[in-house]
Amino acid sequence: MKSRPALQPLDEFPGSLAQKVYMSLKQAILSLTFRPGEIMQKSEICEELGVSRSPVAEAVARLSAEGLVNVVPQAGTFVARFSMDEIREGAFLREALELAAVEIVAQTITDEQLVLLKRNLRVQEALMQDGDIPGFYQMDAQMHELILSFTGYKRLAILADTAWVHVNRARRLNLPTPGRIEATLNEHRAIVAALEARDAQAAREATKHHLRQLVKLLEPLVDQRPELFDNA
Repeated sequence: MKSRPALQPLDEFPGSLAQKVYMSLKQAILSLTFRPGEIMQKSEICEELGVSRSPVAEAVARLSAEGLVNVVPQAGTFVARFSMDEIREGAFLREALELAAVEIVAQTITDEQLVLLKRNLRVQEALMQDGDIPGFYQMDAQMHELILSFTGYKRLAILADTAWVHVNRARRLNLPTPGRIEATLNEHRAIVAALEARDAQAAREATKHHLRQLVKLLEPLVDQRPELFDNA
């Protein structure tokens, strides 16, 4: 009998059946419901989600292409362990995209867009006070998505999310760290304050500082949690 938390129900996701299965499994991997190195039992997944093996196999193939699972012939499907090389590369790509974006947004942001960002910050603060880590994480991601969307470039958020996928999963290890949520919120406030001041340079520096904290925090985990990392 499985001891992990339940997978999100398929009716919470849009799209075809295979898309729903893919999103449910991806969310479970990103949220560490499936731990790095853990074997994914397809029969259990089929039973839990109430689907046949075909959409599960299709979902696993997509997750494999994204580097989130490793399919080992004659052995099974395993959740990929973390790789600091992939984390550093993803952080580098995401930083390049976000710094370019925030510089543009600082020069074009509207009062209505600032209202959205400030509202997001207020929700982040409430979630922090409530100790709702998953909720805080969701609003954190939404804030970054808002800033990227304000550029007007429709594919930018998709590119950033793809670059960030390995960092996105690893960062869950740090959110319970005492003081990290408070520090993250303050970093977010600095970004929004720079955007409100229409100061492109300050917005770049605040964003750069914020994004670089994560890799700094993840580096020690290679020694502290070697079972979660490749070649550790």
